[in-house]
Amino acid sequence: MSGLLALGASHRTAPLELRERLALTEGAAAGVLRRLVSEDEISEAAAISTCNRTELYVVGADPVEAESAALGVLAREADTPPTELLGPLYSLRDADAARHLFRVTTGLESMIIGEAEIQGQVKRSYELALVEGATGPVLNHLFRGALAAGKRARTATAVGEKGVSVSSVAVELAQRSLGDLGSRRVLLVGAGETSELTARALAARGVEAVFIANRRHNRAIGLAEHFGGEAVRIDEMPVQLERADIVVSTTNSPHNIIERGELELVMKAREWRPLLMIDLAVPRDIDPACREIEGVSLHDVDDVQALVERNASGRQAEARLAEGILEAELARFERWLGSQEVTPTVAALRERADRIVEQVLAENQHRWQSLSDDDRERLGLMARAVASRLLHEPTVRLKGLADREDSYLQVSVIRELFGLDAGTEPGEGSDAKVSSLEERRRGGRAR
Repeated sequence: MSGLLALGASHRTAPLELRERLALTEGAAAGVLRRLVSEDEISEAAAISTCNRTELYVVGADPVEAESAALGVLAREADTPPTELLGPLYSLRDADAARHLFRVTTGLESMIIGEAEIQGQVKRSYELALVEGATGPVLNHLFRGALAAGKRARTATAVGEKGVSVSSVAVELAQRSLGDLGSRRVLLVGAGETSELTARALAARGVEAVFIANRRHNRAIGLAEHFGGEAVRIDEMPVQLERADIVVSTTNSPHNIIERGELELVMKAREWRPLLMIDLAVPRDIDPACREIEGVSLHDVDDVQALVERNASGRQAEARLAEGILEAELARFERWLGSQEVTPTVAALRERADRIVEQVLAENQHRWQSLSDDDRERLGLMARAVASRLLHEPTVRLKGLADREDSYLQVSVIRELFGLDAGTEPGEGSDAKVSSLEERRRGGRAR
């Protein structure tokens, strides 16, 4: 039976410093997926990495071994001892893992309830896993179900109303710090979705931004044209930093792109005129030591948390409505998962019964040496008939589970009860010998 496992850390469980180490760029995520499915214990894998979370979703026959293998891959990628990750990491299995992904996709696990970016981030993560050939029937069904559930929840409720995102809250933070932003010069470093959302929030306040990007300069040009701003190249950053009032950085770089020494020279050229910097990247784009420079006010993604509760007011009721929708979609996934396990479970149950019959017959072969070959055959047929009749009712009931909402749970209980995934031999640790009549009489007299 294939078990589903989610292993990860988020803003709820891990500090920014650890999330930086766990963060996966697209290239790193592709490598992690390849390593995961190369492990014998893992048959399917997907990885989600955002500014607030890094999560692995894997499928394996033994959840304990799959978890150990996934933890090892994640620890090696983060260059961190596995023991250091045990506290911040959460591990969810089967229905709990599926429910978590559904909630993540809808934005119910986000720093900002219903945030706009997460649906697209989950979609891209799934697409990368497809490209890498890391998914299979379980994860394909799970991610498609989660994306459909997230879309339905956003359509049917106001959980994502007003497109609130980390980017829009960051712009609100800037407005609270500086007042009217209309006359401020804003430098956006990066040209991804977060940068676009930031530009949209700025445009709503009448601000035209300057876009700067390295590998994606054409994308920066496109954003500048769309939002009436200006695009410049990365080698112009020092000059742009000298002119900016606000810097919002959102790249996917694995290293700092603005270092303390460089920024000190910029601030000196500015004659220490105040500069507000908001770093929405994980790993961080701006060296945290820049906070110590005179005139610099630096906020990172965790600092945005201070404004989140105010934006979340009135959204809790919508979140509860969304949860109801997710539970209905989750039940559909669990029914599908349970139906996939019914036939293999029936086959495994009958195979185990046949092995027990053969084992008991073999163990007691010496006890009926006087039997003819025909009698031995009749004895074997009778033993198999007893096992078959004993399993008839459980088999019928198992086949009737496919359409039940709790089918996966019921099948799991049956597999656990009969030890179908335990890896032990049938009857291991038990006495399966057949006692003779004389032995039974002696045993009766002894009692």
